[in-house]
Amino acid sequence: SVTGKPLFVAPIDRSAEQFVQESKIHGWPSFRDQEVVWDNVRVLKDGETVSVDGTHLGHNLPDRTGNRYCINLVSIAGKPTNEASS
Repeated sequence: SVTGKPLFVAPIDRSAEQFVQESKIHGWPSFRDQEVVWDNVRVLKDGETVSVDGTHLGHNLPDRTGNRYCINLVSIAGKPTNEASS
């Protein structure tokens, strides 16, 4: 995020392959409820997803399995874990 606050952590309760596959199918990085850092993210009544600092991130577009937060790629940046960078 532009503030440096973590917004999403993925994958949780699914594999990295599943995360990438779902994101490719929908055309946006797609996060689920358990992958949202709720201390730093809010969902407005109309489904718009924003940071607590007011940055537009994307939208909640629920599907048959639950909430799906489709996030604009420019709103997020990856940060490798220590495991991934080893």
